[in-house]
Amino acid sequence: MTAEATTRRRAGATAPSAVAVAARGGWWGMAGSVANAAFSFLLVGLITRAVGASGAGAIFTGVALFTILSNACKLGADTGLVRFVPRDLAVDDGRSVGGLLRMALLPAAFVATAAAVPLVMFPAVATTLLPELPPADAIALVRLFGLFLPAATVGAILLGAARGYGTVVPFVGIEQIGKPVLRVLIAVPVACYAPGLLSLASAWLLPALAGSVAAWIALRRCRARHGTKYPTGNGTLTWRTFWGFSAPRAVSSVFDISAAWIGVILLSVLATADEAGVYTAIGRVVTAGTLIQLAVRLAVAPELSRLLAVDKVREAHELHRVSTCWIVLFSWPLFLLVAGFPRTVLSVFGPEFVHGAPALVVLCAASMVNVAVGNAQTVLLMAGKSSWHLAVTAAACTVQLTVGFLAVPAWGVLGTAVSWGAAIIVENLAAAALVRLRLGFPSVDGGYVTALGLGLAVSVVLAAVRTLEGDTPSGLAVGMALGMCVFAISLWRYRTSLRVNELVGVLRRRAA
Repeated sequence: MTAEATTRRRAGATAPSAVAVAARGGWWGMAGSVANAAFSFLLVGLITRAVGASGAGAIFTGVALFTILSNACKLGADTGLVRFVPRDLAVDDGRSVGGLLRMALLPAAFVATAAAVPLVMFPAVATTLLPELPPADAIALVRLFGLFLPAATVGAILLGAARGYGTVVPFVGIEQIGKPVLRVLIAVPVACYAPGLLSLASAWLLPALAGSVAAWIALRRCRARHGTKYPTGNGTLTWRTFWGFSAPRAVSSVFDISAAWIGVILLSVLATADEAGVYTAIGRVVTAGTLIQLAVRLAVAPELSRLLAVDKVREAHELHRVSTCWIVLFSWPLFLLVAGFPRTVLSVFGPEFVHGAPALVVLCAASMVNVAVGNAQTVLLMAGKSSWHLAVTAAACTVQLTVGFLAVPAWGVLGTAVSWGAAIIVENLAAAALVRLRLGFPSVDGGYVTALGLGLAVSVVLAAVRTLEGDTPSGLAVGMALGMCVFAISLWRYRTSLRVNELVGVLRRRAA
């Protein structure tokens, strides 16, 4: 037996279980996901209350374009740094990190600058994207987003490099907590005293610039702690190797981010800005419902990668099963509650948003399929099947665009929801099939079935309350109270099969 194999065997014998490690690691991700969802939800409410559905639709059309372009312009370099920086730290003591950063940043910064030029220099882009706005307002708004694009792209890549040093604190602190909180703090006085498209768009963009500066500072600190503060060379890694890995992930990440935002652009171009604003609010509600899944993914991904690297396939299977059970257990009741009282939930944004209730129900149903397969797409990536993941996301994007172009002109917000819902279902079922049939990862066990049954029990309670009280604030309050009672009782009754004891043990150790 080699020395490396002996070390792995000893480490495996003394290490805690993968499930316990994932449970502990999820708390940072949970804190970031909760903060991100809460403050993003609050920001949408502030903007919609300040400028109405039409103004919010125009602002978030710019946000959608900015988000898609910034993710595309990263070229997958952030993921490349997450992979190659740790390898260089282990093999060459971090001497090549400076070269890695140049490989990642120079092409991405050039592409981001090139992508910003049409937004700033060609008014036709703005008038086509925002046909309902006065041309001067549309041009100024799109130019503003274009000016911030290169800096935001560079900041995202710097955060990827910081993650390569083995810490998620900069990413969670800046991307999931810092930016959303700062946006709300800026937007509150702006919405009260100077509401307008440009001022509120600036409230969203300025934290992106601040986040890039903070990411640079965080990366310098990481490099200083590891003795790699200054670049010392390009190392042995070639540009072809780096970009050969990063490029496929670049394409699939564009498909991923476009799925959430392309509907806003389709509505702005093919329908009205009012409907784009309504759809943005619906998207924030749906995204808030997936925060459990996002937190679990942040903790599970590196642990899955480690287990597969040391051939602990059985433990990897167990981790996937248990994490999927937890995602279904805590996510299904949330989506059922929102789907049962959609008009009441959307009334938080204003009375003009209530007509989006059918679209919210459609996306809640699709999201239940999403969480039901757990983090199947993460399994594909951690198993090294990035080409499979690219094929799955490309198929889903094709479905979304095809259905969107057909349904949006006729059905508006509902058509956009149907297109995104169809893409969610196609993407997740395809990924689950590949994970199960090609990689042999099972998702269903006794705990999973129990979690589904608990969700169905909550749905029966909510359906009864909805029938008696209607889609009203009082009905929502009663349904939430009774649903929580049924959930808590069932959770205690089936705590062993649901592996809840491990979560509780982590909470107790954290409190101690």
